[in-house]
Amino acid sequence: RPGRTWYPTGGKTVFPIWGEVAIAYHEGVPGHHFQLATTTHLSSQLSRFQRLLGGSSGYVEGWALYAERLMAELGYLENPDYYLGMLRAQALRSVRVIIDIGMHLELTIPSDEGFHPGETWTPNLGQEFINLNRHGFPVEFMASEISRYLGLPGQAISYKVGERVWREAREQVQKRQGSAFKLKDFHTHALNLGPMGLAQMKRELTRI
Repeated sequence: RPGRTWYPTGGKTVFPIWGEVAIAYHEGVPGHHFQLATTTHLSSQLSRFQRLLGGSSGYVEGWALYAERLMAELGYLENPDYYLGMLRAQALRSVRVIIDIGMHLELTIPSDEGFHPGETWTPNLGQEFINLNRHGFPVEFMASEISRYLGLPGQAISYKVGERVWREAREQVQKRQGSAFKLKDFHTHALNLGPMGLAQMKRELTRI
């Protein structure tokens, strides 16, 4: 049956479509639904570890974020409103990297930065920073984001880190194969590998 994505409405009845199209691709097809459906379909060919414990946030979220840009490449975000929505969501994922690493490692903000130079990252500073860089997302949503980062160390950065590995792997395979490279075949092979850590995935893809 067709895959479905359920949205928590929080009592709202109106949603700006321009910001949701890329998210639909992220959560649905070719994002999470397609990726997880592939894993389920091939479960008998995967190791027990992969089926039960092998999930990697970088692999899963990296693919879904890669899928957003892929749909733009393929022309499905030609509407400038939808493309802007994708860029806004990408910007938030970049902000997450700064906050997640800063808070959990208690790093010092560089002295040449305009935001609290020389101070140590704290949840309060993280909240202030994300509110300044929320790109139109609701303030209430930003508060829940900080709570999420605190509860799942490293998960927030896995989107951009994972996306970068997916894109780098594709570029390397494309460079190696030259005119024989077929994007669909690359995606099929990569997803058929099943869930694994990013370093292992990159090694496996070098064998294509």
